[in-house]
Amino acid sequence: MAVEYDLVVIGGGSGGLVVAGVAAALKAKVALVEKHRLGGDCLWYGCVPSKSLIRASRVAYEVKQAGRFGIYCNDPQIDFAKAIAHVQNTITTIEPHDSPERFEGLGVEVIFGDGKFVDKKTFEVNNRRLKARSFVIATGSRPATLPIPGLKEAGFITNEEVFEITERPETLAIIGGGPIGCELGQAFSRLGSKVTIIASRDRLLPKEDPEAVEVIHQQFKSEGINFLLNTKAEKIEVVDGKKYIWAGKEKIVANQILVAAGRAPNVESLNLDAAGVKVGKKGIEVNSKLQTSNPRIYACGDVLGGYQFTHVASYQANIVLKNALFLPIFKVSDRVIPWATFTEPELARVGLMEQEAREKYGNDIRVVKQEYADVDRAQADGTTAGFAKIITKRNGQILGAHLVGAAAGELIHEIILAMSHNLKLSALSGIHIYPTLSEVNSKAAFAQTRQNYEQNHRLQQMLSSIFRVIRRFG
Repeated sequence: MAVEYDLVVIGGGSGGLVVAGVAAALKAKVALVEKHRLGGDCLWYGCVPSKSLIRASRVAYEVKQAGRFGIYCNDPQIDFAKAIAHVQNTITTIEPHDSPERFEGLGVEVIFGDGKFVDKKTFEVNNRRLKARSFVIATGSRPATLPIPGLKEAGFITNEEVFEITERPETLAIIGGGPIGCELGQAFSRLGSKVTIIASRDRLLPKEDPEAVEVIHQQFKSEGINFLLNTKAEKIEVVDGKKYIWAGKEKIVANQILVAAGRAPNVESLNLDAAGVKVGKKGIEVNSKLQTSNPRIYACGDVLGGYQFTHVASYQANIVLKNALFLPIFKVSDRVIPWATFTEPELARVGLMEQEAREKYGNDIRVVKQEYADVDRAQADGTTAGFAKIITKRNGQILGAHLVGAAAGELIHEIILAMSHNLKLSALSGIHIYPTLSEVNSKAAFAQTRQNYEQNHRLQQMLSSIFRVIRRFG
């Protein structure tokens, strides 16, 4: 039976836009269905606005700290509304890249509406029944809700509202100690709010290297950011217009509450049972080819509930479109999945953590740690907090890396490239411009070479003998 489309893409976020745009460029007939607006969480509520606000907050912090360089700024004033205006202006500037007009110009049929599957081969939207060779679900995620007594009555915001408030909260309580909570917590603190972060785990950023997180802990303490670990918000009350949060033994008062405690996949309205698509606890279940339990239907991005990053959604989208348009032979790999948290210092990682590597490879691993304080550019910039930790096998194969420090999100790409091409750590010892922060990587590579040499006593003895003989001949 003939079908109208090669691909019907459901969801106009990062993953869906990549699939639709590239497929149309390959001359496939594509329909893109979105119920709200193109761009997804990244453009409107995530990466773009958060990094814009972080930039504004870093400027504020640098002005306040300028005295350490002999530069004094008397009583700097922060106009919070203008900082938010910078955020919105950035969104407005980038939005045309994700506009319906651009994708229609590429040959994509853009359909706005809230649709659902009616059977395993048909998606219905606006009373239209769309049939295609393949479907791609890329509907993303939303902030998870928490069953905290009094939370709904007291009122709260999530990352979907926080970038639209124009009045800085005097006190801000953040429920959740993950990347969103930490990034926004530091940003609001630097812009003048008194911030308390409530984290249920024994450290902030629990998916990161514990040593790296300790650097973040110390920085937050130095900036006056209060954070409670191993603590859950138990109930919330409103008294005389102020919100009181009961958390463990603490009673926290806040003008505003930001909930940043995980994400939930957007699947409820899709009628996936009719399509024969299974949904697990975290999100839609897929195989290594990103096929759902219905092999005609693929899924990518946050809706899977795994790595919830824009760059991962784009990577998965490229796998999906090849499998969906041609033959399903391409597989995803999570061996080289990087990410960064844009606190200051930044924290970036790729591959295995040290404990994971030890559990998998036992004694066949080496760990090299290079402090930022030993990098001359870090000294010159006054950004000496942090380190690069690189985990390898004995033969130098890179298993994972964890960077915490200035520009960590940029510096880790050299390691990502090495891992992607199966290069050993020694490959990073090549020439680097002096003085740059990138020397943290080359110094780490040299440190491992020195470490290997110091442990190879036979080689040392052999070289000592060779040089002794050579000296005899002058």
